[in-house]
Amino acid sequence: MELIIVLKLIILGIVEGLTEFVPVSSTGHLIIASDMLNFNNEFAKLFEVVIQLGAILAVVWLYRDKILKLILSIFSDKKSYSFAVNLLIAFLPASIIGFLFHSVIKDYLFNPVTVSFALILGGIAIIIIEKLNIKEKTGEALDIDKKSALVVGLSQILSLIPGVSRSASTIMGGVCSGLSRKAAAEFSFFLAIPIMFAATFYDLYKSSDVLNTDSILMIAIGFAAAFISALFVIKWFIKFISTHDFKIFAWYRIVFGIFLLIFYYFL
Repeated sequence: MELIIVLKLIILGIVEGLTEFVPVSSTGHLIIASDMLNFNNEFAKLFEVVIQLGAILAVVWLYRDKILKLILSIFSDKKSYSFAVNLLIAFLPASIIGFLFHSVIKDYLFNPVTVSFALILGGIAIIIIEKLNIKEKTGEALDIDKKSALVVGLSQILSLIPGVSRSASTIMGGVCSGLSRKAAAEFSFFLAIPIMFAATFYDLYKSSDVLNTDSILMIAIGFAAAFISALFVIKWFIKFISTHDFKIFAWYRIVFGIFLLIFYYFL
């Protein structure tokens, strides 16, 4: 495998790990980075989805004790059972819509222009939500109720549009329903586990014809880069939002989105 290809794979993996859990759209950044690196063939679309699982496994590793406790006590502890049900409630809406419109979304929305507008509009939405100063009623992710879980799940449907951001839609959906920033972020992390496992294995199944020894090795490189970089970002992000709001991410989205529109308009 050529060194330049390995470097591209590592860069894309790092981009994924840095952006998966903050509200700036990892898919959007991967589409832009892939386009700039001229890595945008049919395999690239599969690669961009599958390496997200590397970032998700960083959540599994960092929250392994809590996850194991939830699994072992799901049928013996009312709180654990309720949390599992709420994850399912939040998981289903985007999963159903994504399954039904998977091909349409990938064929028509995975492009820099869609990403640019989604980044800008999403940034504006975050600023508006922050200005509403919604009262917090739930401080911990485990205490989320069914209504809030449904709001998060419906919000996640928006993340099927590249550039909106799964993290942004679920976290801000949680904030709108009264979750604290930390609770909304952690529930978003946990929700990412089933949704990304489902998306990854569905894409692998749909694109099995492009898989071979070389492509699996390429995915493994990006996967590892995403996992390692995500480990650092998750810890930093939880610490950051304990004392800050999301406006800095909103302004980043707006400025980056405008830059991309100008860049691709004059390209």
